[in-house]
Amino acid sequence: MGGNFVWIPTLPDTHQPRYLALVEAIAAAIEQGELKVGERLPPQRRLAWALGLNPSTTQQAYREAAARHLVAGEVGRGTYVLASSKEATLFRLKQRDRQRQVIDLSTNVPAVDPHNQDFNNSLRTLLGQGQDTLLDHYPGPEQLLLGRIQVARWLANRGLELSADDLLLCGSAQQALALVLQSLCQPGEPVMVEALTAPGIKAACRQLRLPVHGVALDAQGLRAEELDRVARASGARIVIATPTLHNPTGACMSEARRQAIAEVVRRHRLLLIEDDVYGALSDHAPLHPLLEGRGILVGSLSKTVAAGLRLGWIAASPEWLRQVDPYTQATHWPVSPLTLHIACQWLGDGTAARRLAWQRRETEERWRLARALFPMLEGMPSPHAWLTVPGDTEALVSACREHAVEIVPASVFAIGTQAVQAVRISLSAAASRALLKQGLEIVSAASQARLRCVTGNQP
Repeated sequence: MGGNFVWIPTLPDTHQPRYLALVEAIAAAIEQGELKVGERLPPQRRLAWALGLNPSTTQQAYREAAARHLVAGEVGRGTYVLASSKEATLFRLKQRDRQRQVIDLSTNVPAVDPHNQDFNNSLRTLLGQGQDTLLDHYPGPEQLLLGRIQVARWLANRGLELSADDLLLCGSAQQALALVLQSLCQPGEPVMVEALTAPGIKAACRQLRLPVHGVALDAQGLRAEELDRVARASGARIVIATPTLHNPTGACMSEARRQAIAEVVRRHRLLLIEDDVYGALSDHAPLHPLLEGRGILVGSLSKTVAAGLRLGWIAASPEWLRQVDPYTQATHWPVSPLTLHIACQWLGDGTAARRLAWQRRETEERWRLARALFPMLEGMPSPHAWLTVPGDTEALVSACREHAVEIVPASVFAIGTQAVQAVRISLSAAASRALLKQGLEIVSAASQARLRCVTGNQP
C-alpha cells in the first residue's frame, strides 16, 4: 500500500454479523475507489485491534472476501485487492460439468434458434464470391463508411435521426463504454450509475479507477429526483443509465420519466451515457434525442441479432466523438472486417430485422413461461427476470447450484453495501424453452423452500 495510508473502515452498528459487515466494507471501499487494485489490506490482527474485534473475526472476513473474489492472500506478503471481482466472474468461461448438465440461467446472452442457417449461408456466399481476402486486411474506409451508414439506418427504425458523422464503430458495446469513459473521465473522477447496474459497467469503472455513486431506482428505473440529489452531492458530471430493459431489473422508463431525467441532465449540464444494447427488443425509443447534445449512446447487435456478431457503436454529436477518438483509430481498428462485412449484409438485406423479430417473439414466449411460475413478475417482456426472494439470496443461489441451475444474486449488481434480496434469472440463456422451464421449476421450488425456512413453516 503506497505511502503511510492504512485503510481502517467504519463498521455500521447493525444486527449483521461483524465479519460480514467487514466484508461489505471491503466491497464498498473497492467500489468507491478507496481501495485500489493491487493495494494491500491491513494485517488481520492489526485491523482487529483497530476495530475492537476478535482476530478470528477479521480472519473469517478476509476468508469470505477472498471467496467473493475481492481479495487474495499471499503467504508472507499479505492480502491484496484483486483486479477481478465477483461480478467479473460472469464474463469468465464456465467449466463444463461432465457429470451433469448445468442449466445456465446466469449468462445474459440472446436466445439461439438451432434451425437458423444465416451464418452458414453468409459465409458460403462470401467464399463463393472469392471475398475471403477480407481477412488479409484491416477494414477499409469505404467498408467502415458503409457500416456507419447501415447502423444509422438501423437506428432510424428506433426514431434516431443520425448521419454517418454521428457514429463510430467498434468491436462491442462494452468496448464502446470503456473508450468513452477512458476518453472523457479524469483518473479518480466520480461517475453516477444506477444503484443496481450491469456487471460490465461496474467492471469498466473499476478498471479505470473511477469511483461510482449509485442512484436509487424504482419500477421505472432511474429516479429523476435521486439523480438530481446525487449529482449535487457528488459533483459528478457523468451518469451511465439503461432506460430500456434495464439490466438486471428489466425496468423501462415511461415518457414522463424520460423527460424528467433529460431535464435533470440539462439543468446540471451532465453527460448521460446511454446503454442501449437491449433497446431494439422493445418499442421504446432511446432517451438520446431528449438530451439535446448531452448524451452518448452505446449499442451493438450482440443482444438483439446475434451474440457472435461483434459490432458495436457510439452515437453522439461529432464534437463528442472527436473527444472520444479524434483519429478514429481506437474504435475502428478492433473491428473485424469479416464481422463488418456480414453485419452490413444483414442490415442491408433484412436478415438483421428478421432475426430481431424472432428474438422478440422468443423473448415474449420465455417471459410467459416465467410469469406462469412467478406471477409477481411485472413489466414488459424482458430477456431477464428480477425476482425478489425472502432471506439470504446467496443461500438460494447455492441451493439452485446444488440442483445444477445457475442464477445470479443481487450483490453482483448492487452499488455499495445495501443488501438487496433478489436474484436475476436470464430467460434467454437456456438452449430451449423446455430446458428453461425445467430450470425455472427448480428455482421456484428452491425459493419456496427458502420461504418456509425464513417463516419457520418447515414441512
